[in-house]
Amino acid sequence: MIDPLSPDTQAILLLTAPLSAGSGGSREILTPGEYKKLARHLHSIAERPATLLGPGAEALVESCRTVIEADRLRRLLGRGLRLSQALERWRARAIWVMSRADAAYPRRLRERLRDDAPPVLYGCGDQARLAEGGLAVVGSRNADSELIEFTQRIGALAAAARVNIVSGGARGIDSAAMSGALEMGGCAVGVLADGLEKAAIAREYREVLPDRLTLVSPYDPSAGFNVGHAMQRNKLIYALADRALVVSADVNKGGTWAGAVEQLERWRMVPVHVRTTGAESAGLQALRARGALEWPTVDSAEALRYASAPSVVGRVSENGVSATGSVDEDTERGRLLAMTVEPKSEREIIAGTGLTQQRVRALLAILVELGKLERRTRPVRYVARTQTVLLV
Repeated sequence: MIDPLSPDTQAILLLTAPLSAGSGGSREILTPGEYKKLARHLHSIAERPATLLGPGAEALVESCRTVIEADRLRRLLGRGLRLSQALERWRARAIWVMSRADAAYPRRLRERLRDDAPPVLYGCGDQARLAEGGLAVVGSRNADSELIEFTQRIGALAAAARVNIVSGGARGIDSAAMSGALEMGGCAVGVLADGLEKAAIAREYREVLPDRLTLVSPYDPSAGFNVGHAMQRNKLIYALADRALVVSADVNKGGTWAGAVEQLERWRMVPVHVRTTGAESAGLQALRARGALEWPTVDSAEALRYASAPSVVGRVSENGVSATGSVDEDTERGRLLAMTVEPKSEREIIAGTGLTQQRVRALLAILVELGKLERRTRPVRYVARTQTVLLV
């Protein structure tokens, strides 16, 4: 059964969703950047999207003209009939919809992407699986049989280890990882860039939806393939996982490369590993040079569970120190935040934590991206934020 939409989600859909396959009017919907501006404006005046549909809607629309043209907002908000028709079509295919305003919206996306998290998510299958994490496995669409077999083995081991596979659902490596897990009774999350409507009723997924497979997309269920969409959804794959494995990638080419580089250099949400067995790859070598980690030899469910553990290197004890002498990343972040209640320089943080300069810089970048640290300039100092604001 599909839950009814919240008023906030209805408003967000009217503003951001095409609402019907191949129909006109989609040119007017708000882009992610435009919706971000609108959400920030609503937050600044202590209003929510649902208010745009309530008794005081006209005055609120007028107040929003500083960020979005008022007549455009009125036209978008007046698409109630099209919304009801779209909802009927989605419900017939067991497709659910949620927005950032809903409690069920994945916490990982809220915290890791903040107001860059998609305003709306469409999906089918168990929503709760989006909160469970797992191992993201990504790679090229055009992969040879050896890489496909390697990836299927990873998926099968993940199933035995009860670790979710998180991937993009595209042909090649993505599909091999998911099928490897599902065929062995495991679970998977597919983050689709297009075609959710078709996937929801596809014969290949009939036996695993909704019990062991969750499909999710930030794009209209009827949307066709779009290179930009495929690139943009990459960050969602990483954000929903605990760790990532890049099986194959071409240097400076394709979505796998772009997504991995974005994760390593901008988002830094999870550790990124690259395959180390089989034929050498210039793309994987280049990712390693940018900070990717080597994927260990994994030949058992226990080894897979170990390798894909969230933000931990080795086995972690109660004090946060692992068997290899490494420290749990959550412990490191906590120590760093605790000592930056007052502004501190990088040098002071290094001295206070005993961590290396490289490690401190990596943690600082992550915490700044998460909005938990503020980076001040002249001189450069870091200070913990007392509260992180999440927009709807």
